[in-house]
Amino acid sequence: MRVPQMGSLGFLERSHIPLVLQLLFLFLFTGLLVAIVIQVSKIPNSEEIQWEQKKQEKMYQDLSQLKSEVDSLCRPCPWEWTFFNGNCYFFSKSQRDWHNSITACQEMEAQLVVIKSHEEQSFLQQTSKKNGYTWMGLSDLNKEGEWYWLDSTPLSDSLEKNWNQGQPNNIGGQDCVEFRDDGWNDASCDQKKFWVCKKNATACSASK
Repeated sequence: MRVPQMGSLGFLERSHIPLVLQLLFLFLFTGLLVAIVIQVSKIPNSEEIQWEQKKQEKMYQDLSQLKSEVDSLCRPCPWEWTFFNGNCYFFSKSQRDWHNSITACQEMEAQLVVIKSHEEQSFLQQTSKKNGYTWMGLSDLNKEGEWYWLDSTPLSDSLEKNWNQGQPNNIGGQDCVEFRDDGWNDASCDQKKFWVCKKNATACSASK
């Protein structure tokens, strides 16, 4: 009687093998399904894509509007010019002789700088000291020792104090004036130096 019982137990053990395989398959299938769902969830749907496109369009419109507003702002001076006390100043990054410096300023509808006040002198002196030796619109080319600005006005007594010690000395025929260190120096007009132009600032209209 024991032999059939043992056979029946073996049969029961063998009958559980397909069930184990089914459970294993079900587990693997479930894991695969979960992985697919996760990947699909990462793909943006059409509504998300449209929303992202609208957001980018809105940013572009905002930037375009901002650029338009900046362009419409009143600028008293052109780009790369410096505003000071109602005037615009251009400090060159290249060097020319005195006469070519005059031409360069004229091409920009300006004038090689003519100094009108102590405040202007201080501003120009400090800026030129940082940049290097710089031409101004002052010379005694017409008559030695008589200094005139390019607008034909004579050098005022109040500005005479800006000459460096021992200047002007006219060594070798020095007829043009430069900013040098903390004051003025006469130099040969043929020497190449930096230069500074000056013109009136633009008045902003009320509409802007």
